[in-house]
Amino acid sequence: MTTPRSSRREALARDAIAGVVVFLVALPLCLGIALASGAPAIAGLVSGIIGGIVVGSLSGSHVSVSGPAAGLAAIVLTQIANLGSFAAFLLAVMLAGVLQLGFGLLRAGALSKFFPTAVIKGLLAAIGILLILKQLPHLVGYDADYEGDTSFAQLDGHNTFSALLAAARALLPGAAIVGVTCLAILIVWDKSGLKKTIVPGPLVAVLAGTGLSEILAAAGSTWAITPSHLVSVPVVGHNGVGWDDLLHAPDFSQILEPGIYVAAVTLAVVASLETLLNLEATDKLDPLRRVSPPNRELCAQGVGNVLAGLVGGLPMTSVIVRSSVNAHAGSRSRMSAVFHGVLLLIAVLLLPTAINRIPLSALAAVLIVTGFKLASPAVFKTMWAHGKAQFVPFVVTIVAIVTTDLLKGVVVGIVVSASIILWNHRRNGLRTIREQHVGGMITRLELVGQTTFLNQAALRAALDALQPGEHVLIDARMSDYIDADILSVIDEYTKEVLPARDVHVSLLGFKDRHPIGDRIEYVDVSTREVQQALTPARVLQHLKEGNERFVTGQRLHRDLVRQVDATAKGQHPMAAVLSCIDSRAPAELVFDLGIGDIFSCRLAGNVGSRKALGSLEFACKVAGAKLVLVLGHTQCGAVKAACELEELHLDAETATGLTNLGGITQTIAESVRIELAHTDGGARSGPEFVDRVAEINVRHTMRWIQEHSPVLSAMIVAGEIALVGAMYDVATGRVTFLDAAAVIHPPPASKPAPVVPANGLTS
Repeated sequence: MTTPRSSRREALARDAIAGVVVFLVALPLCLGIALASGAPAIAGLVSGIIGGIVVGSLSGSHVSVSGPAAGLAAIVLTQIANLGSFAAFLLAVMLAGVLQLGFGLLRAGALSKFFPTAVIKGLLAAIGILLILKQLPHLVGYDADYEGDTSFAQLDGHNTFSALLAAARALLPGAAIVGVTCLAILIVWDKSGLKKTIVPGPLVAVLAGTGLSEILAAAGSTWAITPSHLVSVPVVGHNGVGWDDLLHAPDFSQILEPGIYVAAVTLAVVASLETLLNLEATDKLDPLRRVSPPNRELCAQGVGNVLAGLVGGLPMTSVIVRSSVNAHAGSRSRMSAVFHGVLLLIAVLLLPTAINRIPLSALAAVLIVTGFKLASPAVFKTMWAHGKAQFVPFVVTIVAIVTTDLLKGVVVGIVVSASIILWNHRRNGLRTIREQHVGGMITRLELVGQTTFLNQAALRAALDALQPGEHVLIDARMSDYIDADILSVIDEYTKEVLPARDVHVSLLGFKDRHPIGDRIEYVDVSTREVQQALTPARVLQHLKEGNERFVTGQRLHRDLVRQVDATAKGQHPMAAVLSCIDSRAPAELVFDLGIGDIFSCRLAGNVGSRKALGSLEFACKVAGAKLVLVLGHTQCGAVKAACELEELHLDAETATGLTNLGGITQTIAESVRIELAHTDGGARSGPEFVDRVAEINVRHTMRWIQEHSPVLSAMIVAGEIALVGAMYDVATGRVTFLDAAAVIHPPPASKPAPVVPANGLTS
């Protein structure tokens, strides 16, 4: 078993190795971005060192790695030219850091939570595609463009795609052999069990590539890789580079220049946005799915940029390329970022000559494999499965980033996402639901949480589609906000347009929030007029439709408070239901009924009795109900008890100690004997047997009602009411209605009872 201490040691080891891999990738990126920015090469390394050690220590992210960003290269180049010197620019960097600290303290990091997921995933996939496209030329020795470039237009006059053709024409055999070899090592490493070892494939590939390059050079081969295609860290004492060239101080004499503040604001805003974007993206790469605090990250970046400005570094952000490499190299905490910063410092001070032997093509192989992991076909397949609303902005973000740059592409992606949201809001801002209430059909127009002018066209179209004589309910109970345009439309239609068309309008949910107020015109309860207009067949259909709504979870929306008021002075039920007391079979819920719609008589085992019969006669003859429903159910406890008692030949009081239970079980026992008469062996109290007896008991109760109530029998013969049986399945919620003609009679003493017909059940 792994102890906490050994677990921490293992995590630290993985962070150290991940730090080495990130360091190898960050070296040429720092130098290349400095070159593209028109700044001293060492400035990129200074920024990488601070981003690793300082920002890595202060950041709350476990995966993010900070350093000079390619997305800022064009801004840095422009601002250095505008301000006239690199020293003046450093002052702007320092002030930008102060502004970022302010952003963090003001909690501006919350902005990161508003980036659409599809755009963030598009950003990751786009970076993956760019890594592949941009590094393919470096893989074969075409290094005309700087390492780390992510813009479509390149400094060498080519763009992302034309550079591929140029690389094919200017291929260097030695660099290509090293690059392809490293690529093969990385692929084999990932596909084999070696991936599970603590040694990362990228480190092995870079060491192998460097060794192969050294072999070519030692052999004097014409394919030997020249210094222009190797890492190029400035070496003190070489090419006039002295120790005083490693650091640069800002020009504080420019503190009152307006241009300094324009540059500072520009850098602070762009660097903060890029950091928040990358932070949101790198959290999705974290295998442990930890959440990075964005405000803390802004503060950490601010401290880093203040220090970078003071000692001669480029402005920095969280960088998605380095962060991706870090995540895929097995990083466990932010210590990997710190390790990479320490290694950058050691490389500059102690090992520049050794580092400068690493071929750029070897590092390109590492980035290409990282790119494929970010933009694998599985990513596109997953986004496609999420639907067009996710896939379209995802693809648009990718195309926009690849053909412009990171920030412009993300802005385009956000605009597309917002447009889709607005379009869907316009179309889906209103739900039209047709509901069959006991009083008639109601068209319910349900307003969404935020109902704005975008929903105006949909609301007008729904209201214009109503026909004369129809009832419409405009339901605002689910809406948190309704703007003035929507209220104006509702007011116009309810007061002028719909009354002129003989459309009855009800309003619900407006009271106490909007000047329109509430009003209800439709009948939501069974009134005398509604009851008299119903037929037994129509009532039965109501029950069937109600149970279907119950099963599918599409129950009618009812104003129960209003139903209480409407039924306070009288009731006009459409049916009387004799059901079991079982808590799992409440008739009003099972049939999706409202207050006052039915009389409910509940007895254990839904058995017939004089008192129950009196209730049913009152419901039909006096109160006007059009249907008597005997409702049994599966897994009935009363029926099960009767089955067990009959099988053991015991009476209820002896077996249970319950004095009055026998009044129920003895009644059900007749149904048990009917089923026993044509059951050959097997369990006589098992679930299936009990359910069959429960159905027979329903039919027996129906027969008993007809035999013992001349009043109800006469009403049935006259067609004034119907007597129907049904079984409720407590496992599915579905009610199966029985054939009313198939009434089971007790068996004659001389011969067994007839078999229950298979067609005794109807849907």
